[in-house]
Amino acid sequence: MTDLPLALVTGASRGIGAAVAHQLAPTHRLLLGGRDAEALSALAKELPGAKPWPVELTNPASLAEAVAGIESLDVLVHSAGVARIARIEDTTADVWRDNFEVNTLAVVELTRLLLPALRAARGHVVVINSGAGLNARPGWSPYAASKFAVRAFADALREEEKDIRVTSVYPGRTDTEMQQEIFKGEGRDYDTTHLLRADSVATAVVTAVSATPDAHQTDITLRPR
Repeated sequence: MTDLPLALVTGASRGIGAAVAHQLAPTHRLLLGGRDAEALSALAKELPGAKPWPVELTNPASLAEAVAGIESLDVLVHSAGVARIARIEDTTADVWRDNFEVNTLAVVELTRLLLPALRAARGHVVVINSGAGLNARPGWSPYAASKFAVRAFADALREEEKDIRVTSVYPGRTDTEMQQEIFKGEGRDYDTTHLLRADSVATAVVTAVSATPDAHQTDITLRPR
């Protein structure tokens, strides 16, 4: 087990992050990142070689402390995110800040802090973006803007760090607790008929991570059938 590559997955306590952790567990040691220490500990007990990694991603000091001791990192999956949506006329600055703090700035800072470890392993960064990171729709501007920004970050990182693979994954609407909240905010009953499964998104992540050394999957777009 100690010879397996090391992966850090944020947002691992639920949804896509948890699904990614489950699918990486057979081939990787895992650091399970998130805010809910109890949920992370419970998940770690299910997955051999997994350890909880509770941290507040929007606190740079906490991040710096949490990454201390990580000298080599093979895979970093950014799955933590928030989706606070509203029409521009109804959106306060706090809503914009919340989206950018978690969806963009936390990704940027955690990656920056872990660059030495990623370079040491010639590692792989996977950013779970969104269809909203490709197209901005009415009522979604603060969330979409944060996802457009993190797309630009991933593209720049790929160009700056030639020895690190960087993959952006753009899933359509996915059956998660976050999606339930979005449906509620839209005033709709929750219906999974036309939603992706979290496991389907996780499979795309694992496919990118397990690509042969000569291959670099830069962008993966998933849509429900």
